[in-house]
Amino acid sequence: MIFVDTSAFLAILNRGDRFHISAGAAWRTWLTQDAQFITSNYIVLETTALVQHRLGVDAVATLHEDMLGPLHIEWIDVDMHNLAVNVLLTHRQRQLSLVDCTSFALMRHLGIRQVFTFDRHFAEQGFTCLP
Repeated sequence: MIFVDTSAFLAILNRGDRFHISAGAAWRTWLTQDAQFITSNYIVLETTALVQHRLGVDAVATLHEDMLGPLHIEWIDVDMHNLAVNVLLTHRQRQLSLVDCTSFALMRHLGIRQVFTFDRHFAEQGFTCLP
């Protein structure tokens, strides 16, 4: 099971992203290998907002119509949200987002160790960053 972070979606969709080539290659490889992907509704919300702002509505359509299909989307409930807020307040890092903290909490809860990301915060939290 591979958790997919916003940074991976952005890298795949944005040809100008410095990780675009490696992200696209990894994504295509994993799709042919029938890898299992998971993300959260918070990641979908964050990614949609950033893609719309940076790349436009056509890229949002690509995200929702083409990319999210093979993923299981886990919905963050009140308990998981509150746990993530506690993580955020405990770490007290300006660059660490609430969305990142929900991802950390969810991944730990589900026992997921691998994440498709280019965000260093996941490695700092002890997760295996792919590609």
